[in-house]
Amino acid sequence: MDQPKVERMLRMIQLLASNVEYSIDDLMERLDMSRRTVYRYLDTFKEAGFAVQKVNPSGNVYRLATLRKPFTDLSKVVYFSDEEAYIMNALMDQLDNNNPIKQGLRRKTNSAVVDALTTAIKGKRKVVLHRYSSSHSKTTKDYTVEPYRLNNNYIDIWAYDTRDGVNKRFKVSRIDEVELLDEPWENEALHEEEPLDAFRMHGHAPAHVKLRLDYVAKNLLVEEFPMAEKGLTPDGDHWIWEGDVRGMDGVGRFVLGLPMFIEVLEGDELRSFLREHAAYVLNDMGV
Repeated sequence: MDQPKVERMLRMIQLLASNVEYSIDDLMERLDMSRRTVYRYLDTFKEAGFAVQKVNPSGNVYRLATLRKPFTDLSKVVYFSDEEAYIMNALMDQLDNNNPIKQGLRRKTNSAVVDALTTAIKGKRKVVLHRYSSSHSKTTKDYTVEPYRLNNNYIDIWAYDTRDGVNKRFKVSRIDEVELLDEPWENEALHEEEPLDAFRMHGHAPAHVKLRLDYVAKNLLVEEFPMAEKGLTPDGDHWIWEGDVRGMDGVGRFVLGLPMFIEVLEGDELRSFLREHAAYVLNDMGV
């Protein structure tokens, strides 16, 4: 585990919550982060309910203020992504079980939503996920589901959608409220999980990919997709990432953002994805 990476993540919260004003450039320099990563963390804080405020007209100085309404209890809104949970768990494992910081972080992963889902899974009961915000359908709606798997970091659940008749993965942080129903599961034999790849994709057959990255691309990879660090090996002054992916969208978007710093060594499906999207940029977008 990269200890400096853990320290940067925690220090950014500390800096933004202090009485000193830091610009984006200040944060980049103090935390040794890319501009892209700084803005990604700011977006994460906003989604968690923090009031991320611009404090100057040019908009390049930010700070964390009080929580926005209706969030009044931090334990109800603080969730970590898969990568952040991976980092936080590694950090907490180094602390004594009686350490108050460790105990506080553990408490913040609990909420009424998680408690209701846990109860439903144990009792094999259906629930209604009220006002779930779906990035796929770009809508907010209710889902009646049979939840059967809550991952160890309380990040997401696997549940059987009773209306569509398929298993789906739901992000816990996007669920506004969980209503427990007095109805038992009816489709337990159909409950299945699909593995996620290092780029947070699922739903497709695995395809093998091998990339050669320079130092810049390697750093951005582990900052944006920390779970991908497991597939990295040094190769002289470059790095090799190799692994199976469950769809081209995740790895493809990453490679398209850094075409000068990444070489595709293996992966015909990825090469086709890149050619198709590069042609769109050059032709349909009039570049």
